[in-house]
Amino acid sequence: MVAVDEYTPDLSLKGKLRRRLVRLLDRRPAKVELNRPMVSFAFDDAPVSALTTGAKILEARGVRGTYFISAGLAGQDSTMGRYATREELLAASAAGHELGCHTYSHLDCGGADEATIAADIARNEAVLAEWGAPRPTNFAYPYGDVSPTAKRLLAKRYGLSRALHHGLIQSGTDLNQAPAIGIEGPAGGIYARRWLEYAVSRRAWVIFYTHDVTENPSVCGCTPRVLRELVDRARSLGCDIVTVAEGARRVGGRVSLQN
Repeated sequence: MVAVDEYTPDLSLKGKLRRRLVRLLDRRPAKVELNRPMVSFAFDDAPVSALTTGAKILEARGVRGTYFISAGLAGQDSTMGRYATREELLAASAAGHELGCHTYSHLDCGGADEATIAADIARNEAVLAEWGAPRPTNFAYPYGDVSPTAKRLLAKRYGLSRALHHGLIQSGTDLNQAPAIGIEGPAGGIYARRWLEYAVSRRAWVIFYTHDVTENPSVCGCTPRVLRELVDRARSLGCDIVTVAEGARRVGGRVSLQN
């Protein structure tokens, strides 16, 4: 398995055009009729600090988050710190946090063929089942990379599949390639707060994602202060803070567990 830190997804013009054009295909429109705006906090790859620090910030405020898991990364070291182990992830699940699917090997779903994607997802779900974790009902594309093949395949299996392009989830938003807002880098908190205000003004759903949560985060992470302030701001604005699974359920992203 190629280490996440060493892999570069397709950043070419062709890759960017593919990701944009695929938004037109295999769409599943959300049905958003919310009494209050919704906010979800997701942590991709689950560096251990996302649990030891990120989860505690949420739990102290009576809310829970979603961890998109690549089981093949569990316990490994990275530039984001060590990834959480089976025991740590199961403890988070027992505390009420959601475990979503992120492929087993953090696979680039924009470049892999259908058989490879299907096998990698099946392996991830099998390992999570062996651990004793609930079957994931939602997915996040590693690197945010999507192909028509991947999107068509995943639409049959998950209530929501999250990408990385920016936007809110409103009526008509595609749940098979849902937008999200990163809390990353020095200006991540400011940028995320603007999107939060926008979600409130539209009574929409916004999914925030990050990776590590430390005082000196990676380029993909955020500080505890930024996360705390964003959660507190969402609460003060009257938002419902929900897991991705709960948010998807409310906007029509149900999935049969028999798929």
